[in-house]
Amino acid sequence: MNLSSVSCNISDWLRLEATVKASIYTGTFFFATVITVLIVSTVLQHSKLRRELRYVLLCQHLLCISCYCGLGVAFQGMRALRAHSPLLLCWVVFGVQLSVGEGILFTLALMAVNTYLVICWPLTSLSFVDSVKYRVMAGTWLVIVVKNVSLFLIESSSSTPVAVFHSAPLCPVTFNGTPTRAIGMVFLLLPLSVILISYGLIYQEGRRAGHFNRLNIKARKTVLIHFLQMALHIIPTLVFIGLGKVCGVFYFALNMVLFGVFAFAQCFNPLIFGLWSRELRSRLCCRPDC
Repeated sequence: MNLSSVSCNISDWLRLEATVKASIYTGTFFFATVITVLIVSTVLQHSKLRRELRYVLLCQHLLCISCYCGLGVAFQGMRALRAHSPLLLCWVVFGVQLSVGEGILFTLALMAVNTYLVICWPLTSLSFVDSVKYRVMAGTWLVIVVKNVSLFLIESSSSTPVAVFHSAPLCPVTFNGTPTRAIGMVFLLLPLSVILISYGLIYQEGRRAGHFNRLNIKARKTVLIHFLQMALHIIPTLVFIGLGKVCGVFYFALNMVLFGVFAFAQCFNPLIFGLWSRELRSRLCCRPDC
């Protein structure tokens, strides 16, 4: 088949893409939400788990995943159904979804840093983490929100106030310019660098202490699974940002494969970072403490 002969109507491709993505988001949303409700309710019922930062970050991470998928259903559903929603509503839904998506990755970075501190600085990390944890979490969200609001104002400055309230059948996004993509790459590579450095230091400390010898298969498997999970998050996102919106059979198939990999990672995040914890699994079927 000659791909160059295929009619390149970007509107048709966007609607087809939105239909597929809305269906995948729906399945991912229900799966992730069930696991999220199970884990969050378990953490809330046990005071010991509520006091530990890793479980607070885990609950935030899982809530971000559920919200991200739910907003994905809404945004892609508006596109697929050609709901003729106001342009401002499309931008707000997409902007909130983008912020929550960045929250997923930044929360993973904070979880990696917390794990590093607990393993490599066990005596001094507890008091330090307790004193700064909520300020760091709030500061992270403040940076994400301010960045996206600023980009929204810059990108939408060319639109008139009247045009913003007009209906848009395919809900075009506003974060599509070159400067915006460059800043998006920075906000993707920054938490990724933090995660890689943290796990590198953890692995180095584990080898020094003898935790990653041939007999300790579980420790080595945990690090390997976490790195694989990071790759499933990062690689599709990098390609999404790099490609942009290109119509054609090949690019549509590539986009759907990458999105499927990304959705798979979102589905199994609650299992890997949540139910992989032996302490959390043991509490799921136990009575809450006082």
